[in-house]
Amino acid sequence: MTQRSNTGYKIYLFIIFIIVGILIWYSYSQNQPVEWRYTALTEAVKTEPESISNVTIDQNPEIPTGKVYFRSTHSEDKIVVNVSDVNETVRMLEEAGITVTLGDVKRNSYFMTTILPVLMIIVALYLLLVFFNHSMAAASGGGRNMSDFGKSRATMILPGKNSITFADVAGLAEEKEDLEEIVDFLKDPKKYLALGARIPKGVLLVGPPGTGKTLLAKAVAGEANTPFFSISGSDFVEMFVGVGASRVRDLFAQAKVNAPCIVFIDEIDAVGRRRGTGMGGGHDEREQTLNQLLVEMDGFAINEGVIVMAATNRLDILDPALLRPGRFDRNIAVSKPDVRGREEILKVHAKNKPLADDVDLTELSRSTIGYTGADLENLMNESAIAAAKDGRKFITKEDIEKSYIKLSVGTEKKSRIVAEMEKKITAYHEAGHAILLHLLPNVGPVHTVSIIPTGEGAAGYTMPLPEKEDLMFHSKSKLLNDICVDMGGRIAEDIIFGDITTGASHDIKHATIIARRMVTEFGMSENVGVLHFCEDDEVVVGRDLGHVRTYSEDTARKIDEEVKRIVDECYAKAYDLIKKNEHVLHSCAELLLKKEKIMAPEFEALFVSEP
Repeated sequence: MTQRSNTGYKIYLFIIFIIVGILIWYSYSQNQPVEWRYTALTEAVKTEPESISNVTIDQNPEIPTGKVYFRSTHSEDKIVVNVSDVNETVRMLEEAGITVTLGDVKRNSYFMTTILPVLMIIVALYLLLVFFNHSMAAASGGGRNMSDFGKSRATMILPGKNSITFADVAGLAEEKEDLEEIVDFLKDPKKYLALGARIPKGVLLVGPPGTGKTLLAKAVAGEANTPFFSISGSDFVEMFVGVGASRVRDLFAQAKVNAPCIVFIDEIDAVGRRRGTGMGGGHDEREQTLNQLLVEMDGFAINEGVIVMAATNRLDILDPALLRPGRFDRNIAVSKPDVRGREEILKVHAKNKPLADDVDLTELSRSTIGYTGADLENLMNESAIAAAKDGRKFITKEDIEKSYIKLSVGTEKKSRIVAEMEKKITAYHEAGHAILLHLLPNVGPVHTVSIIPTGEGAAGYTMPLPEKEDLMFHSKSKLLNDICVDMGGRIAEDIIFGDITTGASHDIKHATIIARRMVTEFGMSENVGVLHFCEDDEVVVGRDLGHVRTYSEDTARKIDEEVKRIVDECYAKAYDLIKKNEHVLHSCAELLLKKEKIMAPEFEALFVSEP
């Protein structure tokens, strides 16, 4: 809401208060007389006529009725009496020697009875209209009139104003290659029309959050130097039915005027969800908006020059009609970058950041497996903040490592006071994890072991050294070793203290999830078989209402038994390994209690020393 709209709103309220105040003053400024019964008047005239004075009678001209106004020594207020026969009353008062003044009954003026009520209604309707218009403008983004409520809220970037090109997009070589033909079409459409080719009307960018989908769309518009309309899927849907569909129509009308151009809809799943999955049926506002979007996308003239690009990370919930050829002809998977892509992205984000000599972006790219472009940008930004906080003019390797730990496990709470017994339990717990990471293949080696509490509520953490290669899949032996590592903390507590704590709850949950997926998804159980039993974690209301399990209760029991068997066998294997290396367990815990954090060289030296 702008300052101007706020000022106008206050002026309208002030006018309302002035009008109400005038009406209240006019009503109460009139001296309202006290009403007597006619019998009280006649009694006063008979018994004490001297107490009555200033008598005025207002009579109706058509009939002998009226009102008698007078003053009495018994009351400070003016008194009024309604009489049915004015002539009889005048005769009674004159016989008692009381002077009477006659006049007509006061009638309300034409202004008060007709003009003023009409004016008040007109003013009230005007103020109501202004207030409603103001509310609609605020609901539609501020600064808009009510007539613009159904207009598109897309942001238009004119040619030459978009400085982002493919050179600004790193780590997405194949994705950029898929989009280059769209850029070529926007630059030279006649080349394709001459061969009867039809450029894809819609391109859907699918991938996890932070992988650069929006950046790719802006780069396409920047490369083609065409108008770029950007809007979020949630900007279409409003509480008023029909507004979303109206905005879709207006958006595409603007796009056709500015063709060739690109229309980019971010988070299209907000409006493109599968129809029939809501509780409102076909009259749902979101579904009406989707229907209009389907019509507009399929209603283009051939090669009209309007290309729709959209981004989502939930391809599974989009309506099938939206994904068919003729609407979104092409789906481009924007995945997490590999080691080469991460190095390119790091170079882009480190371009304006001074780095120390010990910072190796190639090594950093190998240790950030699973990071998206947004994660890498955040890592470099946190590193720069850490360097600035310490008063340095450049970013060191230590700054990056601190930021890596901060983003991975949370901020270390070094000032938190921890009881000595809890600190001792945590030291043995983390030592149990570390020993298994060191001994078991494909899960280590250890990078850091700490008993400093973190921001996520953990009493400590054990961080393995990141893998050197991007793996597309994991072997059964690695998954079993991961379960063993999860059990290390609980086993160490049991061996040393003869008791267990709640500190291993997250480890147990993680181990159970791995074991269940091995049985139900990966077919890694000989007793259950190479079958898929996994169900979707998310239930879509409407689509999955009344959804039944596809396997029997006996199979469910076998799955539970197999999951328990896998976890129990891993627990036993991990118990034997830790028991054989109990001297390392004690040495590691003592070192942690002394230093609170140890790195890989210090930990690995414990296995060299004699028990």
